[in-house]
Amino acid sequence: MRSLLILSLVAINLYLYAQDEPQELELLSHWEDSTLVGSFFFDNTYNEVWGIERNGHEYAIIGSTAGTHFIDMTDPKNPVEAFFIKGNESGNRIIHRDYHDLGDYLYAAADEGNSTLQIIDLSKLPEEIKVVYDSANLFNRTHNLFIDESQQRLYTFATSGGGLSYSPLRIYDLSKSPRIELVAAFSVFGGVRVGHVHDGYVQDNIAYLNCGNDGFFIIDFTDVLDPQVIDYLSTSNYPESGYNHSGWLGSDCNHYYMADETWGKPMKVVDVSTPGEAEVISLFDADSDSPFSIPHNQVVACDYLYASYYYDGLQIYDLSDPKNPMRVAYFSTSKKDHRDNYEGAWGVYPFLPSGNILVSDMQTGLFILKGIEDSCNATASSINCEDSTTSTKESRAENRLKIYPQPSNTTINVELPNPQQIELLRLFNLQGQLVQTWQIDGMTQTIELPLHRTLPNGIYNLVLNNNKAQRVIIMR
Repeated sequence: MRSLLILSLVAINLYLYAQDEPQELELLSHWEDSTLVGSFFFDNTYNEVWGIERNGHEYAIIGSTAGTHFIDMTDPKNPVEAFFIKGNESGNRIIHRDYHDLGDYLYAAADEGNSTLQIIDLSKLPEEIKVVYDSANLFNRTHNLFIDESQQRLYTFATSGGGLSYSPLRIYDLSKSPRIELVAAFSVFGGVRVGHVHDGYVQDNIAYLNCGNDGFFIIDFTDVLDPQVIDYLSTSNYPESGYNHSGWLGSDCNHYYMADETWGKPMKVVDVSTPGEAEVISLFDADSDSPFSIPHNQVVACDYLYASYYYDGLQIYDLSDPKNPMRVAYFSTSKKDHRDNYEGAWGVYPFLPSGNILVSDMQTGLFILKGIEDSCNATASSINCEDSTTSTKESRAENRLKIYPQPSNTTINVELPNPQQIELLRLFNLQGQLVQTWQIDGMTQTIELPLHRTLPNGIYNLVLNNNKAQRVIIMR
């Protein structure tokens, strides 16, 4: 009897352990074209993947060195290339293509050579698609695209051409598409000059910008001619930082999931619930032992994060507890050994009505995987943040300083939510260096702080006593 009890307990423990183990996803089908060439730099034949549904047909859209491939995957086990659009630049110079759709149009761009913006009319699918715009008049090269659907604005990151010099960020009006108009171009946010905006997520005028070596910005573009910095994390201001590459806003609107495209660096959960107080609250990775494990792109659909993780393939995390993302599923797209390079899974798209997941691999093409759940009716821009009030926001707001004017010029005015004993206020630059100190003796609620004339324009951290820092922008 005792032996049976021990065996039963072992079986239960093994079952519970198995339940906690990440599950390998089911491969429905795979598509690639052996006639295509790899890029000169990374030998990647394929790059970004996107997805659309039109008139009962689902399509995977995958970029290659040749152009844009429309794969009809209505029968996910038998994908067929239905259409192909050649890029204005094609061949082994091409590394990056990127896509985003709005209404009946797909917007396609590349980041090498004599490329163009291509706008493709999808309204007559499944019978045909039609290129209705193919020109470099607006820009010829850009690294990534994102569309704020609520505002019908196209954000382009690291953009060249179109009569302008290089722009880290540009915004275009799509309301009269396919006729598009440039709205603004930016290289400075809150007095901080950025050399590169690599990627971003935008919802209702709020842009979450991954700026490479310049860190992470949150910008309010409600007034596109006078954008306001909501938050900024330099790469010296958060743990395990590297090249700030990409990310996606969680469905709760309070957490941003981002990655540094640097070997061995984990992904981050950033609490963005309160303006001026963004902070990394958790780190997580692909559970790889290799020092060359490296994340690429992240997408959130409902309560799951989907990450294309180069050599580690697709990784999926349950976000039920944002402070502790749980790795629940995976799929290996590459058999290449980890090394100091960029190979393997490039992009992921989990928003199709079928719930099936698309993954692009740089060397091996398109993978169609059975989803971990039925479609949750999410889209790439369906998050609603208007009602995202939380107890965390409210409790933080109670102790938050009111700092004005912003930007500040010669003085900073500080108003506390209630009278407090003030001893010391300190101003730090983004490198963590103390640049100014004010001694305050006694109980007060409103303080006027004169600024040194020699302080350069930029973003600073103001610390009251030993409390949490708040952002201050100085513009003269």
